[in-house]
Amino acid sequence: MSSNKSSRRVFLMSVAATGATLATLSSGARAQAKLDDKDPQAVALGYVSDTAKADTKKYPKHANTQTCSNCALFQGKATDAAGGCPLFAGKQVAGKGWCSAWAKKA
Repeated sequence: MSSNKSSRRVFLMSVAATGATLATLSSGARAQAKLDDKDPQAVALGYVSDTAKADTKKYPKHANTQTCSNCALFQGKATDAAGGCPLFAGKQVAGKGWCSAWAKKA
């Protein structure tokens, strides 16, 4: 019987470990979602995935040299195609994107 209890315990621990691994992977997958230009938060901040498409009439201080990849909020390397941004939790912004919260990286 003790062998049976031991096998059951090992099995249950394996199931728990697998569940924790799957939960971690699924939360990582959500973090990889690209921000859609039509997302309500994106629209509110004037986000565009291509800085050249920014509304310069609405945002006259915009310059095409301002991109997410050179913004202080960008959570990736300057050479990354996309990266995280605390303004858009769980989504990645385009490195060539822009929004009205752009701030020059120090």
